[in-house]
Amino acid sequence: MRVNSREDFDMTVHEELDVALRRLEATMKATNLWQMESPGPEAFASQQPFCIDTMALPQWLRFVFIARLDALVEAEAPMPETCDVAPAVEAYLAQEGARANDRLLLCKAVEEIDRLVTDN
Repeated sequence: MRVNSREDFDMTVHEELDVALRRLEATMKATNLWQMESPGPEAFASQQPFCIDTMALPQWLRFVFIARLDALVEAEAPMPETCDVAPAVEAYLAQEGARANDRLLLCKAVEEIDRLVTDN
């Protein structure tokens, strides 16, 4: 069975990224990692990777990663040079003792975003 590619549907990379972001959002909701309060403004001023000193990783995914990539999609802006968030998600979920199936689903969703951004 052949998997459909972006070319089969004439999707732009921005459209494909939007689909991948909605998939990550749905996966986070299904695994109860979406429902959280927005961090205060000071949390966004962090200089640490993933705002690790001011946010939990799911907060960063929702309020920084997804939000910034949504803005990029909306503006049809150029992609960043690289994206490699999946290893941090994997490490966080392992540390938190997330269920194996939840870890797999979330990591696959983020890996797809990493691939789309880095390859384009």
